Amino acid sequence: MITVFGSLNLDQIGTVTRLPQPGETVAGGTFSMAPGGKGANQTLAARRAGADVRLIGAVGEDSFAEPALAALSEAGVDLAGVRRVPEPTGIAMILVDASGENCIAVLPGANGTLRPADAEATLTTMAKGDILLLQQEIPQSATAKALELAREKGVIAILNTAPFLDSTPEIARRATIVVANESEFALMCEGGSKPLESLMRDWARSRGQTIIVTLGGEGARAATPTEFIAVPALPIEPVDTVGAGDTFCGYLAAGLDAGLDLKSAMTRAVAAASLACLSPGAQPAIPQAQAVDAALSSGSR
Repeated sequence: MITVFGSLNLDQIGTVTRLPQPGETVAGGTFSMAPGGKGANQTLAARRAGADVRLIGAVGEDSFAEPALAALSEAGVDLAGVRRVPEPTGIAMILVDASGENCIAVLPGANGTLRPADAEATLTTMAKGDILLLQQEIPQSATAKALELAREKGVIAILNTAPFLDSTPEIARRATIVVANESEFALMCEGGSKPLESLMRDWARSRGQTIIVTLGGEGARAATPTEFIAVPALPIEPVDTVGAGDTFCGYLAAGLDAGLDLKSAMTRAVAAASLACLSPGAQPAIPQAQAVDAALSSGSR
């Protein structure tokens, strides 16, 4: 079973012709709400990939809590570790432009109540070789504690470096696998001028861990201390890139949990992330395993 320690939100999504500049008002088109939060998104992606998954997190005692949990509950995710707290359920406010690019503001609410003690309770039930999936939308002290305990117990900890924080480079050292987009990886390397592959190889060798960099339409790359892997994306015309990174992380964790090697797990994850760009929203766009299998077997890679 995969354990996800992370955030739950209710996404509020507006479409605009283009993303506004600071201080600018841009007329919009449609508005919708959907369950989200990086923790919840990655949980649902892993579940739709076929894994058994439990989520550790928190929602409020408000009307947004049930909609935030709806898709997870329907998919059969273990939600026993999701607490109800006297804070508002987390909110993500998302604008998506005509080309599918987006900007997001996250208001953490209940997600901000998670503490290192929650990490300790979570890791108590995990054993060597289990998979723990983490992001950075809950207090960093809780994430850091989870990474520390995972290393002590031999748990495979996958850290997604989004949203990027000042403390990200430091705590990333504690993970087994780090997943970053190209911008986040550049920040972790403090503007290193070498080619991407060289920077990734240097990172993996010096830290003894696996680094994966997602590259949008160019797929993803991975470096371990001993090898370099490149996986292309599916050829698509994106509608909305919201949630593609979370889809990648969830499918990656599910593939590794199922015993796939890193390249095979990444291949499924990249295909799933590509398909997630064909529909609007985060959780609603996460593909089922059958759709990913069909895309991979169709020879479209």
